[in-house]
Amino acid sequence: MHYGKLTYLEIAQKAKEDYSIIIPTGCTEQQGPHVTVDFDTWFAEELMMDVSGKALDKYNIKTLVLPAIPFGPTPEHKNFGSGYINIPQKLHEEIISAVLQSLSDQGFKKLFIWRGCGGHKVDRVIDKFNSQNEEAEVSTLQHPFYEAWCSCGDPKVAGGHADSFTTSVTLYRHPENVREDKIKNPHSDEPDWGDPDLDFSNYSKTGVIGDPTQASAELGKRLWDDVVDRVVELLKKDH
Repeated sequence: MHYGKLTYLEIAQKAKEDYSIIIPTGCTEQQGPHVTVDFDTWFAEELMMDVSGKALDKYNIKTLVLPAIPFGPTPEHKNFGSGYINIPQKLHEEIISAVLQSLSDQGFKKLFIWRGCGGHKVDRVIDKFNSQNEEAEVSTLQHPFYEAWCSCGDPKVAGGHADSFTTSVTLYRHPENVREDKIKNPHSDEPDWGDPDLDFSNYSKTGVIGDPTQASAELGKRLWDDVVDRVVELLKKDH
């Protein structure tokens, strides 16, 4: 159920009924020459909507999904020159903190953050909120993307960014967002993912990390369903 599609009175009732909240955080950044820059945002929101529906059907776990926050820290993409909205980390944390406090003030007690971009850091926000709030608790749902890829795809295919995982999911859900004539294997280098000053342009001329050429809509459906199933189990475990 989508928070944004309810009236304020309906939302108040959901809080009384002990609904949990899922907060998808997206971002706007380059996804190579072949996928549109809104991938992380629609992927986060639509995935969580499917997770919410399946969690209700399978385990009667009641959740509302917030509209995805479309912007976040993306400094590693700036040197490609366009297609990004970079929010400083401090401001990003302040935004997340304000969202959490707003939901707590409305009576929601269990909050989950789903990071649309794997590089977004929210640990400090979570620790601060949980230490200062006795009425509500927030945690993250971890990404099972690698496990899903190993289960549905080929682990030998290099991945990282705008790769065959991203491209397959987009071909399945939003094929209009893929420029198929631009899909090429750039033979990029593996980045140092732990580098605090990570710059993708040091590793790839196109913005792609890994190989996107093995993508298909059929693979995208398998990946989508597998990720939804895995996140539902994580939600059940943490609920």
